Amino acid sequence: MPNTLLGLFAKSPIKPLEEHISKVHECAESLVPFFEAVFADNWDTAGKYREQINRLEKEADSLKRNIRMNLPGGIFMPVERSDLLELLTHQDRIANKAKDISGRVVGRQLYVPKELHDLFLPYLKRSLDATAKAQETIHELEDLLETGFRGREVDLVTKMVTELDQIEDDTDTMQIRLRLKLRQLEAQLNPVDVMFLYNMIEKVGELADQALRVGARMELMIFRA
Repeated sequence: MPNTLLGLFAKSPIKPLEEHISKVHECAESLVPFFEAVFADNWDTAGKYREQINRLEKEADSLKRNIRMNLPGGIFMPVERSDLLELLTHQDRIANKAKDISGRVVGRQLYVPKELHDLFLPYLKRSLDATAKAQETIHELEDLLETGFRGREVDLVTKMVTELDQIEDDTDTMQIRLRLKLRQLEAQLNPVDVMFLYNMIEKVGELADQALRVGARMELMIFRA
């Protein structure tokens, strides 16, 4: 008799999810060197990082399709198939947003005022703290299944989701500061660039928002178990 629920399956449906979130986080992390190149007005290097982000996003898409095609169904699934698919969708949107951000910046060769640099990079990195925490949370899913969604693993995941919520709050505060600083600079900038800059700031914050949704979906799965 197997000791864990996962012993009932020929394949764990969780390992591919872990692989996917790792690829997604790697994709999002590439925004740091991308923006460092943008701030240095080095568009050749920025373009290379944009290509890297595209490649990683496509690899994440390929993993997503494979999971959807091969995810087992039926009464022997340890969790609802629909919950895992919803979790996968939230994970994938992080990579999509990273691709969207880099594409818009490169497509316009967007000028980011130097006055924003010292506020923007910590804001970006704090948003990526959220995607890293989402990755960490997903890597606890298999242990959760093994314990039947009980015990210390549940407490650990709940703590991680609380930390995700705090990170998202931090990025909200940092976004407000950035938007206020940009408002002070508006008169000196191309009005269309200003619109793109506000959009860029918002999209970076959505990385943290989406990571929080990954954690919230995990928490919902725990409550349903």
